[in-house]
Amino acid sequence: MATINKTNAGKHLTKIITKGYMDLHQKAAQGAFSVWIAINVPAEIFAGFDNVVYAVPESHAALCAGKGIGAQMCEKAERIGYSMDLCSYARIDIGNTTDKGKDSPTFGLPKPDLLISNNNNCSLLTKWFDVHHREWGVPHFIMDIPFCYEPQNKKDHSYIVSQIQALIRFIEKLSGQTFNVDRYNEAVHYSWQGALQWKRFLNTARQTPSPITAFDSFVHMAPFLTLRGTPELKKHFTLLADEAEERSARSDYPVPKESYRLFWDNIAPWHQLRKMSKRLKSLNANIVGASYTSCIGTIEGSFDLYEWDESDPFDYIARTMNCYICPHGMELRHSSMKNAINDFSIDGIIFASNRSCKPYSISQMDQQKRISDHLGLPAVLIEVDHADVRKYNEENAFLKIEALLETIDARRSKRVV
Repeated sequence: MATINKTNAGKHLTKIITKGYMDLHQKAAQGAFSVWIAINVPAEIFAGFDNVVYAVPESHAALCAGKGIGAQMCEKAERIGYSMDLCSYARIDIGNTTDKGKDSPTFGLPKPDLLISNNNNCSLLTKWFDVHHREWGVPHFIMDIPFCYEPQNKKDHSYIVSQIQALIRFIEKLSGQTFNVDRYNEAVHYSWQGALQWKRFLNTARQTPSPITAFDSFVHMAPFLTLRGTPELKKHFTLLADEAEERSARSDYPVPKESYRLFWDNIAPWHQLRKMSKRLKSLNANIVGASYTSCIGTIEGSFDLYEWDESDPFDYIARTMNCYICPHGMELRHSSMKNAINDFSIDGIIFASNRSCKPYSISQMDQQKRISDHLGLPAVLIEVDHADVRKYNEENAFLKIEALLETIDARRSKRVV
């Protein structure tokens, strides 16, 4: 987080994440049907079964990077022949399986009975999960979700619903368990309620100074990945939002002399959260928002929540399957970024060109030019890798960030004149 001392929400996060991994291992050891999923697979489905547990290798990889062992885990995969150019999440996960989670802060992940990936967020995920499919002979279900250059159309929506229903039937067949739609409905409602609280938390950053930083949102998004469809998700995000509003009420700001309000585009630099937030604070700069965390529960071209009427859970899940940024075309990305700039009074954009995540990064130079040309807003492109610290140069990154702040100052001076 942005501060050294943990808040109540920070302590609660540690508690529920630790318990989540402990429960995962315990239930798997006791015979639960274990599933590994990509981040955008609808985990609420598993609540509809009596004894299904799930793990998220991407979230585990981020945790390893945040604990400072990302590069070490990557090297394990590299030693058995995987290229350093591959996604660091994939290398961490594959490296982790080479010695059964020996160095993992969670003792690794229990071996899966089923792998579920999707091809809309990142096509590499299907190849990555296929590594485990070939190694262990575990079934691999690939959710085929259409890319979107425009808001989701009716045909694609129906197709996604059919994919969800096919996945449910597949789990029933493999696990021998019967799907309970009422428990699934309840789980989707918990996720929806959690998303409402998450957005309340993020929206506190509209205030100046902001009571939160994007680094807070990076850390606290973890339950959305590992505890979707649970009461704990709603409880944690409610606590988080309440705490942010309380901090604002007592003028307790992470960057008290906030002079520069910035927006981050790409996945969090997990190995740099504390260092980067501390250095930005010394410059009176606050990254108040990020596309990576703003998109949770949203639809294409907007960071506003999808307004669900709480009726059909299949409709809700299918409609938000493309909420993450990677499957969005240029027009959709620009639309959501433009709205965020206005809503959060953004002074400048940091486009983090991510060596690991090509789908997120591929259009950033065009986006940077568009932001500058159409909106007249300063923007900078820095190089980073979300989980492999070996591909990040702090001084080079901050040389560009400090230049961005100087450009903002120059722009303000012209306005005054």
